[in-house]
Amino acid sequence: MFRFEIHGDNITVTDAIRNYIEEKLSKLERYFTNVPEANAHVKIKTYQDGKSKVEVTIPLKDVTLRAEERHDDLYAGVDLIVEKLERQMRKHKTKVNRKFREKGIEKDIFAVLPEVDQEEEKGDEIEIIRSKQFDLKPMDAEEAVLQMNMLGHDFFIFNDAETNDTNIVYRRKDGKYGLIETTVQR
Repeated sequence: MFRFEIHGDNITVTDAIRNYIEEKLSKLERYFTNVPEANAHVKIKTYQDGKSKVEVTIPLKDVTLRAEERHDDLYAGVDLIVEKLERQMRKHKTKVNRKFREKGIEKDIFAVLPEVDQEEEKGDEIEIIRSKQFDLKPMDAEEAVLQMNMLGHDFFIFNDAETNDTNIVYRRKDGKYGLIETTVQR
């Protein structure tokens, strides 16, 4: 069962907003045969121009569901978020169940739902159309940002000179920079 953590930025989360979000996001539970215990993190932000931004992150054992949406109407934004998360769930469900079938295991992690239209599913297929290889050069995050800007890219992968871990710097929508630090799970 999902537990909801709803936070407002420049907005007071009223009972009506809270109930609407909980009701809509609870519909995602139908995708599971056994609904996992999970915290659904919801952040609502309003801007001076009247637009709202809704961010939802639901970390699960094997996948993290995340979506964000900007919209003039907060409730419409929540509806669009649920649609995005449902698409993510359908993709993940298809991929996981296919993997189990290939291994000869008849086990469905996700609940059986009406099949998705074949045309819609084709549009969800992942097709890699280009592949690149390059050597990762040891550097710090600041140098990686400079390299990224010189190349005109939105992200840059590098080896951290101190830790030797593979990290990623990226340009955020607000024009600032982010750093993703990776670790190897053993």
